[in-house]
Amino acid sequence: MVNAMLSITDKEFYKLADFIKANYGINLSEKKKALVVGRLQNLLIEKNFRSFSQYIDYVMGDKTGDALKTLVDKITTNHTYFMREPEHFHFFKTTVLPYLSEHAKNTRDLRIWSAGCSSGEEPYTLAMIIADYFGNEKVLWDTKILATDISVKVLEEAKKGVYSNESLQSLPADWRNRYFQRINDEKSVIADRIKNEVIFRIFNLMNTSLPFKKKFHVIFCRNVMIYFDAATKRDLVNRFYEHTEQGGYLFIGHSESLNREETKYKYIMPAVYRKE
Repeated sequence: MVNAMLSITDKEFYKLADFIKANYGINLSEKKKALVVGRLQNLLIEKNFRSFSQYIDYVMGDKTGDALKTLVDKITTNHTYFMREPEHFHFFKTTVLPYLSEHAKNTRDLRIWSAGCSSGEEPYTLAMIIADYFGNEKVLWDTKILATDISVKVLEEAKKGVYSNESLQSLPADWRNRYFQRINDEKSVIADRIKNEVIFRIFNLMNTSLPFKKKFHVIFCRNVMIYFDAATKRDLVNRFYEHTEQGGYLFIGHSESLNREETKYKYIMPAVYRKE
């Protein structure tokens, strides 16, 4: 009989925390111990593990990678919503798009990356702003947005593009009418013409080489680096810089900041930086 309440020893917690940090850059501090136990408890009971040690060994030894995917889904916080930090979207619409559309008018190719996209609200919002901005000219441009996350579960949700009607209340009414189809009183689905603008991919930001052939004009990586320590964050931002076009932008979360001594990006406004 498995104990209904499994506890985690300090040793087990540090082993798990070190493993997560090495693979995903996520810093699980001592304060997160209760959260980790709470989120993994049912999984361990369901799979008949007698201890966290047994579970950790199972994850580390699983060659399919499925156990690791499940662990990541359980411990990552995927809290997002439409129009989160709206100043960013306003700046994207009024400053970034006019600049980029002028500078990329020969190629008509805009490359935007939503890193840590969670359940899709951010990339879909960007796609709606772009559709509005270009209007009938939109068909002449390639503005596909790459949206990545480490959680398979949230990416599956994002691809479906189904959201509660309540969560859409923060969006402009004409967007709700034009870019969503109501399923019922509870839910709506994002229109195909917006859905088709976003390419969802699983991607771990700890990959030291970014497998992208071309550089990005805009990278959104908001409220992701709060989980990283200073060195991990610095290395990631340097990789972003190398993969940003000259004149391109990096958006981070309002609760985050870059050390201006350690980055080549130029500070533009709170949580917005530029490669000049």
